Order: sequence, then C-alpha cells, then structure tokens
Amino acid sequence: MIEFLTSNFVPMMFTGLLVFLLMGFPVSFSLAATGLFFGFIGMELELFPSNLFQALPLRVFGIMQNDTLLAIPFFTLMGIILERSRMAEDLLETVGQVFGPLRGGVGIAVVLVGALLAATTGVVAASVISMGLIAMPIMLRYGYNRTIATGTITASGTLAQALPPSLVLIVLADQLGRSVGDMYAGALIPGLALVGLYLVFIVVVALVKPSWVPALPAEARIYNEPNGSSGHRSLLALLLLCAAAGYGWSQVHESIMNPWLEREMPAPGDEVFILSMTVSAFLALALALVNRLFGIGLLSRLTERVTFVLIPPLVLIFLVLGTIFLGVATPTEGGAMGAIGALIMAGARRTLSFGLLKQALENTTKLAIFVLFILIGSTVFSFTFNAADGHIWVEHLFAKLPGGQLGFLLFVNALVFVLGMFIDFFEIAFIVVPLLAPVADKLGIDLIWFGIILAMNLQTSFLTPPFGFALFYLRSVAARNDYDDVITGERIPAVTTAQIYKGSIAFIILQLIMVAVIVFNPGIVTGNLDKAAVVDDATVDDMLNNMQDLQSEENTEPNMDASGEESPAASDAAPADDAAAPPAVEEEVDPAKALEDAVKKAE
Repeated sequence: MIEFLTSNFVPMMFTGLLVFLLMGFPVSFSLAATGLFFGFIGMELELFPSNLFQALPLRVFGIMQNDTLLAIPFFTLMGIILERSRMAEDLLETVGQVFGPLRGGVGIAVVLVGALLAATTGVVAASVISMGLIAMPIMLRYGYNRTIATGTITASGTLAQALPPSLVLIVLADQLGRSVGDMYAGALIPGLALVGLYLVFIVVVALVKPSWVPALPAEARIYNEPNGSSGHRSLLALLLLCAAAGYGWSQVHESIMNPWLEREMPAPGDEVFILSMTVSAFLALALALVNRLFGIGLLSRLTERVTFVLIPPLVLIFLVLGTIFLGVATPTEGGAMGAIGALIMAGARRTLSFGLLKQALENTTKLAIFVLFILIGSTVFSFTFNAADGHIWVEHLFAKLPGGQLGFLLFVNALVFVLGMFIDFFEIAFIVVPLLAPVADKLGIDLIWFGIILAMNLQTSFLTPPFGFALFYLRSVAARNDYDDVITGERIPAVTTAQIYKGSIAFIILQLIMVAVIVFNPGIVTGNLDKAAVVDDATVDDMLNNMQDLQSEENTEPNMDASGEESPAASDAAPADDAAAPPAVEEEVDPAKALEDAVKKAE
C-alpha cells in the first residue's frame, strides 16, 4: 500500500480533490483540505520534510498584499454602482431607439449595450439580468424569434469576460505572472472582434429570416422631432464630426504624447485607438452641452439623448483604459479611478444613496473574499502538489501529445471547454491554469496569447449546459407563465428553459470560431504589445568583448603628468625583470568575463 501511494501520489491527489468536490464542499475548502491531507500523508511516508508548511503563512500574507488582485474589488464596485444607478435601462432604451427602425435593431442594441456594460460593470449576472428584464419583454412584444432573443441576451452578457477591464483577465494575469496592462491590450482587438461577429450574425439573420427579427413599429419610437422626423440625420452628422476629430487626433497622437511620456518608440495601436475615442467622446459631450445650455437647436432630441446617456460611461471607460494603456496608472489605480468615477456619475444621476452604497460595498466584499479564499486554497494545494513534483508529472503528461504547440493548444481548449460546463471560471483559473502555464512556457507559447485564448474559451462556460450561469440568470427573470402584454394587451407565451438553452448554441459556435481565429492568428493579440528588444548571442559576445578591451586599456594606460609626458614614477615603478617583480597577488574578478563565462555555460 505504501509503495502504491508513493508511486501514484499525484494522481491520488487529483482523485482526493474530486472526492471532496463531489461531497459538496466549497472549492476553496476542498483545495485546502486536499493539500493539507496529502501533505501530512507525504510527511508520514517521508516523501516531504516535516517543515513543508512552514512558509505557508508568509504565502497567505503575500496573497493578501498582492496589488494586482486589489483591482478586482475596485472594478467590481464600479460595476455594481453603475448597474444599480439604472444605467443599463437608459442605455437599452436609447440604443434601441437608434437601431429600432432596422430589422434586428433591438438585437443590435442588446449586443452594443452588452459590450458597454461589459466594459463598465464587468459582471455577467448584472448584464444578463438587466437586459433580460428590459429587452426580453420588448423582443417578445414585437415578435422576435425566441431562440434569437434569448441567445442574444445571454451571449451579450458574457462579453464581460473578454472585454477589458475583465476580472477574468486580472486573475489570469496574476496566475500567468504577466502584466494586467498587457493582458488588457492583448484582449482589446479579440474582444471587439467578437462583438463584431455577434453583430454580423444578427445582420445575417435579418437578411435570411427577416420575420425572426422585426423592426420596431412607428408607434414604439418615442424621440421623434415635432415635424415627424426621427432625428437620425443630426445623429449621423454629429457622429461624422466626432469621427473626424478622432481621426485627426490619431494623426498627431505621437507628436503630442511621445514628448510628454519621454518615449521614442511608436505609440501602440490600442493606445491611439482609446485616446482617439476619448477625444471624440469629449467633443460630442461638449457640443451637446452647448446646444442645450444656449438653446441652439442644432441637435435633435434623439441626438441629445444618445449623447447624454452614452457618452458619460464611454468617457469613464476610455479614461480608465487610456490611463492604463499609457502607463500613467496601474490597473489597480485605474480601478480606483473607475470606482470614483462611478460614484460621481451615480451622484450626477441622483441615484446614489446610502443604501445603494452599502449594498455595493457588501457585494464587492463578498466577491473579493470569494476570490481570495479560492486563491488561498489553491496555494495550499500547490504546496503539496509541487513538493511531490506534480508539475513534472503534468509536463510528462502533455509531452506525449502530438502536434507540438498546436496539439497542446487544441487539447487544452477542449479540456477547458469541458470543465467550463461544470465548474466556475475562477476555479478553472486557480486550479488548471497554474498547471498548464509552465508547460505552455516551455513550449515557447507567449503567455499573454495563451491567457487571451483561455479567457475567450472560459467565456463559453457561461453558456454551456448543464451549469451555464448566464442561462440560469436569464431563467430567473424570464417569464415562466403566459402573461398579457401591458402595451399591446396580447397574450405572450412563457419562455421555456429549452428555448434559453437552444438560443445559446449559435453563440457558443461563434465564440469557438473566435477562439480558433486567435489560435491560428496570434498577431491579433501580440501585435498590440510592446516588443521587447531582441539581442542575439553574437551581439552579447561583442558587447562583452568591447567591455573587456576598454577595461584592459584603462588598466595598461601609463600614468601621465600634467604636461602629457609619461610620469617618471610610472616608469621607475616597472620591474626590471621577473626576479624584481613583487609577489603575485590574486587576480581581481572581471565582472564582464564572469558574465561571458556564465552565458557560455548556459549555452
């Protein structure tokens, strides 16, 4: 028995963790219990030293002092305050009025608002529940296909996992040992591409099956002008003007920002994009304020409504992400600034109250404690796992996979996709990712690229049965019984669970397509990152040789007097022969030579 435990210690640890989880224990306590239980067994079997867990208290304090994880409560607080200040309702109503006259317009509005909520609230539950309560009755009222309606709402809510400032990206950056700012920069284009993929899908449905996604009738449009016009021309003119201003800024961005930041390298594309959008948003807000204060009447009611509802959260997003991408603020400082901005916005909307603040702080504390407990449990588990050389066991396990990098990525994505059907994304990030990251690093896979692939894959965990959380969130607010619509008076059939599950299938496929695009085109992730200077071995050797030559010249240069002649003292000091030479002194260690020897040994 002892020999069996010794030779199969690591597989037995995984089996023990599975047993604890199946018994119904919380994941954090299951991880800690497994680590402690097998750690003490390993001590009894003399596999580990008796002081195995002595450093554990310091590791726990290190987790609690981690500045990167401090961004999680800040961004959570920002999201909850914005969500409770009824921002989602205003956004859905306003964007729905903009796109309502088009077939599929309400679906397009749901996707765009989902992206905005993802970049502000960052909480899937808040996004899905808000859009389920507001958009679902409208879609059902005007005859939207049930599967398209439910799938659009659930999938748009999960965008909070892929778009910065996502909590998943913060956790993955911490587990992969990479910068949160780099993770945000790498996720920007893939996240926006996924939003575009959703929009293309709805447009295709509108072209192929127009009866599934009808336009809003004329009586449902509430921001018409006194002369009966919709006001879209004014909105289009403002959009073109702001787009021109943003493009103009993009052309002068480097000449303005590089001297300020004392930077010689070209500005990253994500930084230029974010700041150009910020300039456009500020211009739109300024024009709308001038139009209202002075009663100029150049902007339509719809344009003013869109500007005052849409621009403040956009400005907040751009300021938070812009300062992070510029390097002016860390993600933690950006999160703190976002939380302050959310409080200011809620106060300006007159929705901030003591009860709302108390509720937001309580929910933020609960989520922060939840994350910390899982991280502490995974740390205890990893103590025993690494002491048993579990990381080597995992490396040998994946080393037998065919296909190199591609084979590894395909297997990992399949594994994460299946695990996402049963466990939460936080648990996957804290349990599975630390096991996979060393293997990916040894295979030469860029860990930022690897993290974005996992984040995009983890997004599917909210839509995949049987435990897709976004499906449950929508089920909790969708109509369970037939009801009479308050506007039309028609009888609306209930939304069934099967319709919710069926609606997620198409969007799961779209998300997997996006994962495949990222796997086969890493440039859409790594192209936004600052390129580190690459120095080959020959260049290093040349630099070291030059350093040695300079040092030799300094050591052999004769002493000169003030007139430039060689000092007599220097010539007299030279020994006449070997016999007159002083006793040998131990040679001083040359740092450059030591570095060169170390490089050659490493080769």
